[in-house]
Amino acid sequence: MSQKESLQALTREELIELIGLYSKNWLAMDGVWFQSVERKSGMEEAMFHDAEAWKSFTVIEARRIKQFLQLPEKAGLEGLARALSFRFYANLNRDEIHIQGNTLLYRTLDCRVQAARSRKQMELHPCKSVGIIEYSGFARTIDERITCECVSCYPDVTDSTCSCAWLFTLQP
Repeated sequence: MSQKESLQALTREELIELIGLYSKNWLAMDGVWFQSVERKSGMEEAMFHDAEAWKSFTVIEARRIKQFLQLPEKAGLEGLARALSFRFYANLNRDEIHIQGNTLLYRTLDCRVQAARSRKQMELHPCKSVGIIEYSGFARTIDERITCECVSCYPDVTDSTCSCAWLFTLQP
């Protein structure tokens, strides 16, 4: 049986479960390579490579999601909200989105990466610098008029009710 036939034989519930499994596998691979560099060369070197990877990956992910959802070139905040809900992270982290006027507030309430590092008694991932690259690049790919700023993200936590928060603004 081919892979396509195997997937077609699955129920809707099994396909949704498989997407969750694929998402966990993707995140595990992301963490495994990062921790390998971190152990060998330190956090600064690992963060450098993480930033370089996200510069490319976030654009690839956003383009594919935009195409899949058939979003227009200028998808606006509604398009961004929809696209954010289709990222791999959306299957793993509990989040919320609030749109008000020309802004969208995206909050990750529970972060699987930080939870795993805490369980392993590791230093939290200083994700703000990479998050700026990731979320800005993703938003700009969905609609070039959207800018992004960090509201709260480790190590600069200003909102203890979430793991991180990002404010997207639709520029005129």
